[in-house]
Amino acid sequence: MLKPHPVILRDLVKQYEEFRARESDRSSYETRRQLADLSYTLCVSTGTRTVEAALAFAARQLDADLAEAAHGRPLPASLQLAS
Repeated sequence: MLKPHPVILRDLVKQYEEFRARESDRSSYETRRQLADLSYTLCVSTGTRTVEAALAFAARQLDADLAEAAHGRPLPASLQLAS
């Protein structure tokens, strides 16, 4: 299985969480459709069948990527913290 790039995976999770919050505040057809699209993309990107499994996979993968980066491999500029 291909491994999703951490920046893309992090962005997908962030977008999903933002749309999930919007959906609970004021659910519209467009918000529900975008949330369904993000859910599908997360599942495809992580090789899972449910959003819950995709989010769990993403959390594990992002934690592993950060741990790997902490042990010598430099982070891409887009992931580095500003000082």
